[in-house]
Amino acid sequence: MPARILDGKALAEKVRARITADVAVVKEEHGITPGLAAVLVGEDPASQVYVGMKHRATEAAGMLSRQVVLDADTSQEELEGLIAALNDDDAIDGILVQLPLPDHLDPRPVQELIDPAKDVDALNPYTAGRLAVGDPTFLSCTPYGVLEILDEAGVPTSGAHVVVVGRSNLVGRPLANMLSLKGRDATVTVAHSRTRDLAEVTRLGDVVVAAVGSAGLITAEHVRPGATVIDVGTNRADDGRLVGDVDFDGVAEVAGAITPVPGGVGPMTVTMLLQNTLEAARARRGLPRR
Repeated sequence: MPARILDGKALAEKVRARITADVAVVKEEHGITPGLAAVLVGEDPASQVYVGMKHRATEAAGMLSRQVVLDADTSQEELEGLIAALNDDDAIDGILVQLPLPDHLDPRPVQELIDPAKDVDALNPYTAGRLAVGDPTFLSCTPYGVLEILDEAGVPTSGAHVVVVGRSNLVGRPLANMLSLKGRDATVTVAHSRTRDLAEVTRLGDVVVAAVGSAGLITAEHVRPGATVIDVGTNRADDGRLVGDVDFDGVAEVAGAITPVPGGVGPMTVTMLLQNTLEAARARRGLPRR
């Protein structure tokens, strides 16, 4: 029996409607308009598309959206100066710097400079450290979206064995930490593209999350019948199509539930960025978080 399709696009619309309503309440009751600043350096086409999506979603939610576009030859000092200015700008509650940066720029000191109270992309080491010790401030947007998809689908994590394939600071590592927090209570295995006998490892999972960036890496032989498969990968096929890390057609015949690419995790990433920005606006003014 084909797997149930977990529709991230529909869920994103539902969550964004809730966020928009919450923003309206914060505006009306407290006179607060949450503000997000997105910094883009250079003219990378994919980055331009992503920043544009974030801008439109932020405005649609009733928030202040500020796009800052810098020339590709911007210096490290200039970029860090901009971040310092945004840290001091009271109209801005969240700051994100679109990656990748041009080769001459080092993203790490830029991420470290972002005020943790405005680190809605959750890339500052302080934010990651708070998550690692079980006291998170902001949750990384893509893993946060994965958890929302699992919750919406009624897929339990408590006591479940989740195999996360991927160890990046954007997805794999924070997701593994989030799943192991009290209240989530998953048993987590972190695997990657160099794991010996990867299929043997992933077949142990009640849930398999693919986040490596390798098209079609996870096939039907990697999945235990009935398991839930979350595909975080975004890769371009030779014909230009956007495809995931999972061989969708093959795995859908084995899995119990699966996210598509596109239309799965992707729409939830921007959505949870909006949620983090709203929470930052509340927290910075002493209002209770959701």
